[in-house]
Amino acid sequence: MAKKKIINDKSIQFLEKYLNNASPTGYEWEGQKLWMEYLKPYVDTFITDTYGTAVGVINPEADYKVVIEGHSDEISWYVNYITDNGLIYVIRNGGSDHQIAPSKVVNIHTKKGIVKGVFGWPAIHTRDNKDENPPKLDNIFIDIGAKDKEEVEKMGVHVGCVITYPDEFFILNEDKFVCRAIDNRAGGFMIAEVARLLHENKEKLPFGLYITNSVQEEIGLRGAEMITQTIKPNVAIVTDVCHDTTTPMIEKKKQGHTEIGKGPVISYAPAVQNKLRELIIETAEEKNIPFQRMAASRMTGTDTDAFAYSNGGVASALISLPLRYMHTTVETVHREDVENVIQLIYETLLKIKPNETFSYFD
Repeated sequence: MAKKKIINDKSIQFLEKYLNNASPTGYEWEGQKLWMEYLKPYVDTFITDTYGTAVGVINPEADYKVVIEGHSDEISWYVNYITDNGLIYVIRNGGSDHQIAPSKVVNIHTKKGIVKGVFGWPAIHTRDNKDENPPKLDNIFIDIGAKDKEEVEKMGVHVGCVITYPDEFFILNEDKFVCRAIDNRAGGFMIAEVARLLHENKEKLPFGLYITNSVQEEIGLRGAEMITQTIKPNVAIVTDVCHDTTTPMIEKKKQGHTEIGKGPVISYAPAVQNKLRELIIETAEEKNIPFQRMAASRMTGTDTDAFAYSNGGVASALISLPLRYMHTTVETVHREDVENVIQLIYETLLKIKPNETFSYFD
């Protein structure tokens, strides 16, 4: 029997709209509004904070609190310097890749609206093939068609304007989702789908569920660091992306072996609480959800770290979505993996008991 699809047409419409909307680090609020609008029928109330993290809450009166979390921001650039002849040099806002920049179209966000630009690059005919100068942060530049700095400023562009790529969502070969910013608005999408399934299946959770879409992960887990102090959860299940290491130029001996289409990736790391992780694995095995394993050394590099080490210690775990071409404009995931992450979080929540401490000493 074919497996029932979890993601429906309405879900895909939301995912496309959500991914196509720009949500750079520090400027996430428009994306958060879209997310909250989609989530609203499935939660009892919302919490928001000063920097833009949004939380949909089910059973807000409950003492025992469980978080499911993704992050809402995408990598971007800042205008850093404008030359006298109207060219723009940039700095990173998050882990933006200088090597993919040449020839890319960009949107510069100004108070006057979007200003289009292009990352220029000298033609191959003009470069010295024996000693090519590769793209670097100090030599990539944006051209917005202005003749000088004064014209740039008249267009509304100034130092500090944030810059995003306009690349939009599409489906590759029927079951691969492709877009910039799947890292990690896919996470926000998946936790919203968990809330939808709970609502549609009329599940009554015996604890408070905090569906958390954090900001500013790309520059140091900052949104999660703030919101965990507000929620003070007992348990946190975080979802983010990880690398498909089967594509060229990735060393499996260093990065491990994980790939799209093979299921969610469950992490082993100091920040991952072992009993909570084992509950997730037992759930996957019981429900025949395929999964992969990944090991991290000192840290996961995700919001898991922020939750785990907050409030005297929060039982935390990480379920990752394998992704190809991270921090590019063609990030790619498999639809089945997305559905399996949703199902795994959903089924795990149904196994969590109120007042469970996950202590090794109980």
